[in-house]
Amino acid sequence: MPASQSSSVLVVGAGIVGVAAAWQLAEQGHAVTLVDPALGGDPTEPSGSQAALGILMARVFHRSSGRAWRLRQQSHALWNHWLADLGQRGHQLRRRQGLLLLAASNDDLSKQQRIAADRERLGIPMQLLGPADLARVHPALPGRPLGALFSPEDSQLDPGPVMDAMHAEARKAGVEYVAERALRIERQRPWRLILASGRPLEAPWLVLALGMGTAPLLEGIGLPLHLEPVLGQALELELAADPNWQWPGAVVWQGVNLVPRPDLHPGGRRLWLGATLEPGMQGSPEALDHLRHLGGDAPEWLEQATVVRSWSGLRCHPQGRPAPVLEEPEPGLLVASGHYRNGVLLAPATAAWLCERIGGAPPARYPPGEPAP
Repeated sequence: MPASQSSSVLVVGAGIVGVAAAWQLAEQGHAVTLVDPALGGDPTEPSGSQAALGILMARVFHRSSGRAWRLRQQSHALWNHWLADLGQRGHQLRRRQGLLLLAASNDDLSKQQRIAADRERLGIPMQLLGPADLARVHPALPGRPLGALFSPEDSQLDPGPVMDAMHAEARKAGVEYVAERALRIERQRPWRLILASGRPLEAPWLVLALGMGTAPLLEGIGLPLHLEPVLGQALELELAADPNWQWPGAVVWQGVNLVPRPDLHPGGRRLWLGATLEPGMQGSPEALDHLRHLGGDAPEWLEQATVVRSWSGLRCHPQGRPAPVLEEPEPGLLVASGHYRNGVLLAPATAAWLCERIGGAPPARYPPGEPAP
């Protein structure tokens, strides 16, 4: 067997969670190796990061306590810090502020009113809008919303450029890249990871952040983890005319995100639409058609748009436990997977958890003025 290579931390999986973890761990002084065949430009499957539209829905989350709420608020604070830090390092990253959740039913309205009242008690800005307010929004919103909840502190960012910036900073911090598939784990101290080439890598800390690929590696050492794939399809549309965007941010209609992307076209006519929720590994044309027409709720200007491109990715959904899975099943073995639809949002909180478990000063989590979770 070839000689093994040693490092402090092996991170398997180079989606946004994995690269964020590798970057932050290296910034804390750890010798980090990042392992993923996609690093060589040959992804084995469409990842959740590829499919993500980058909606950061933290403040308007339907709960106001518990683990999921705390992780979202921690990530909200960290994203503010990280984006400012990356900007100071010369990365020009665009963030679109504001998230408008449309109410399609009286039940939606009741939930929005409860959230708004709760956030008022917490000092988090939130605004309820009525049908008359929404009728003045241009271009016309989908469906016939009964009202809406506007969250000015929630936002959207593009996962691709953000990951590119993280990769650049990870390399500067000394992260070593290995563009190979992880074949199996060998239980020993230090942990040993066998690559598809047969080459072993060793480290006292092994982080598994490779989505659906996490479960087979764990099963190989007798640690079952039940994950199910949920495929998401998304679309980029070009509108027939300049819509003169006056939306206060990205819009959510019955679980579908509509993200204006005027930066992608000289006339400002681009829009992202997504994503579907399809159990399994294959998307259906019917689901994509339903998305394209919003199930019959698309306004006329959206119906007249043309499809520029479509893409898809797999979200990793834990079965029988809440998302995400952040666990240390054995000493030195850390699982950071199963983020489902919130990998982009929760990447910072996940990286902070890993930094704290592995040791060293964790990243600055609460910039001035940001509440701790």
